Parts: sequence; structure tokens; C-alpha cells
Amino acid sequence: MPKMLRAVFIFIFAALAIAGAEWGKEIGSAQYLHYIFKPLTTLAIFFFAWRNQPVISRTYQTAVLIGIICSLIGDIFLMLPGTVFRHGFLCGLLSFLLAHICFLRAMISDSRFAGKPLAFAGIAALGIINLVILWPGLPTALHIPVVAYVCLLLCMTAQAISRGLQLRSLSGRLGLIGGLCFMLSDTLLAYNRFYIPITHSPLLILSSYYLALWLIAASVTSSPTEQGQDHA
Repeated sequence: MPKMLRAVFIFIFAALAIAGAEWGKEIGSAQYLHYIFKPLTTLAIFFFAWRNQPVISRTYQTAVLIGIICSLIGDIFLMLPGTVFRHGFLCGLLSFLLAHICFLRAMISDSRFAGKPLAFAGIAALGIINLVILWPGLPTALHIPVVAYVCLLLCMTAQAISRGLQLRSLSGRLGLIGGLCFMLSDTLLAYNRFYIPITHSPLLILSSYYLALWLIAASVTSSPTEQGQDHA
């Protein structure tokens, strides 16, 4: 299947998943669109990353693919109603924590860890500010898991920025923007859940999330100037 056609399928699946989440409360049957197309969108992004050629390196691609699978598992846990599985949010959080470990592994496979210290300092400061604001609304049982998750998310995002600035390549830029979009999506989700409801939160959270995954998936492909380089 041509790359452009795969991208079209991803867009359609994502639009249906978002529509189901947006209209699910008003139109009960629309929720099934969300249940069906949320995991299908992530699965389509997995195949997009799997089929992308030529790749930066097998190490980078493999780490990204495993991270997307962890994200798929997290998607399923997070969309389960509390009446079906009351630990869904915690299991989803842990699944995405593993996903960020994988994405971080990819980001350090071809660039020096914390090669741009200012990126880490800036992202850390932003993360601390968000934690201070959100902390009063966090259930006590989630304090440790949330702190661990935030640390991994911030580290992945900062390394994505650092990698992009070090490599100055198409893959680097895609990964950089993808990392920032992931941080934006998770920040919106956290504020919506633990601070104050956000208008059209499914649209904002899911669109930035799918954009993040797609950009990270796209970053496995090397540009013509990068072909032939093996950073594994």
C-alpha cells in the first residue's frame, strides 16, 4: 500500500475515533466508534512505522514499534469504563510509561543523551510547574505512578528535542515535534482529569496524541542524505 494511502487511512480512523469520543455522551451509539477506531488508529500507525523504508536504523525502528504497541495496550486500558475494569487508568499509565521508555531508547540510539542540556532544563521546569498545579487534584494512590510517568515523559520529550537539535535532519525534526505533541496531549489529559474540565477535550487530546504517534512513526524513515548511515 502506498505511503500516502496509509496516511489517509490513519487520518480517517483517527477522525472516527475522535468523533466517537466527542459525541459519545450525547449519542450513545457513537461511543462504539471510539471503542473500535481508537485502537485501530494506533494499529494503523504501527503498520505505517513498520512499512516505512528506508529506516534510520533497525534499532530505532524496533524501539519505536514496541513503543507503539505499548501505546496500543495503553489505549485499550484507558478507554475501558470503570465499571468494567477499575484499574484501567493505572494500567494505561504504566503501559504508556513503558512506551516512553521505548521511545527514549530510540531517541538515544543515534544521538548523545542530554546532548542539549538547556532542552532538559526547560522541559523539567515546565514539568515541575504542571505537577505543582495538578498535585492537589491527584488521588494519593496515583502520586508515585504519576511522578514516575511524568519523569519518563519529560525525559523522552527533552531527548527528542535534544536529538532534533543535534541531528538537524528530517527524522530529528519529526521526532522533536512528535515528542512535544505527546507532552501536549498528556498535559491536556492531566488538566482535564485532575484540574478542570476542558471544552472539547477528546478532540484536543486525541488529535495531538495521534499526531505525536504519527510523527514518531514517520521519524523512522531516513531522508536521502541520511541513507546509508547506520546508527544502530
